[in-house]
Order: sequence, then C-alpha cells, then structure tokens
Amino acid sequence: MGKASGAKQATVVVAALAFGWLAIEIAFKPFLDKLRSSIDKSDPAKDPDDSDKDAAFAAAAAASETTSSV
Repeated sequence: MGKASGAKQATVVVAALAFGWLAIEIAFKPFLDKLRSSIDKSDPAKDPDDSDKDAAFAAAAAASETTSSV
C-alpha cells in the first residue's frame, strides 16, 4: 500500500468527525432537546406570540397549497 493522499486523509477525517457528531446527537438527544428548549424559553428577545403566528401562517399556507393543487 502506498501513502495516502492528502485529499483521502481529509475525507476520512471529515467523515469521522461527522459520524462522531451524529453519534453524540443521537446518544444525548433527550438532554439536548431539553437544553435547546430551555434556551429558547429564556431568550428575552423572542416573543412566543410571534412563533405561534408564524406556525399558524405556515399551516394556512400549506393548507392552501394542497387545496389549490387538486
């Protein structure tokens, strides 16, 4: 076997990092979800009413797309 090229080594390193990140995300998913939701709740600049309006608007847009395509 010859020496591995730099591109091949970089690809292996990036793939290993991606696999490691995915493994951590899957293993700690419940804890990360709680952490992220508590961070969202503690953001003083975020208005919960705005997110409700955005969700309602998105649902209405999706409903109008399904009825207009039929």
